[in-house]
Amino acid sequence: MRAAELWQRHWPALAVATLLLAALLPFAAAPRAAPVPRHVEWPQVWEGKPLRPLATTAVEQRFAARFPGAIARFSDGQRVLVLRRVTEPTRMLHPAADCFRGLGYRIERTQLEHDTRARLWRCFEAEGRDGERLRVCERIAPIDETSGAEASGGEAFVDASSWFWAAALGRSRGPWQAVTVVEAM
Repeated sequence: MRAAELWQRHWPALAVATLLLAALLPFAAAPRAAPVPRHVEWPQVWEGKPLRPLATTAVEQRFAARFPGAIARFSDGQRVLVLRRVTEPTRMLHPAADCFRGLGYRIERTQLEHDTRARLWRCFEAEGRDGERLRVCERIAPIDETSGAEASGGEAFVDASSWFWAAALGRSRGPWQAVTVVEAM
């Protein structure tokens, strides 16, 4: 069999193998963050207000058991904070809007906002079937492993997709903390 005939016969398989290798190569080379224990030292104060831990539901506990890191919920008396410590790139870290849509909320007025410390957040309003209106803001940032505080100089993200690709390709190093703040309107 001549080389031209071999090429004609086998080029689709070679093309698929090459594309598969190209798609997987960044993940093989991506540096991974050091594992974070499931029991994390969470902050006790948020923006000057003491935090009170909230119980998690059975569904949240099952999700957290597979999550690469740790998840906790808190209240500061006015808002609910969901903190997720993430140790490696994962598609299990998804936008809060997806969760709220899945719970039947209508999402509107999505926009980027700066807080009083000039940090960028993605915020939206969520309206439930019963008329309940919530304001939800979120961000993802690398954290200092010793203090648990947001790392200085690390790039923060306002959407899970850009965080995932930066982390998977080694452009952002973890661990990271995803913060979702929910307050009634």
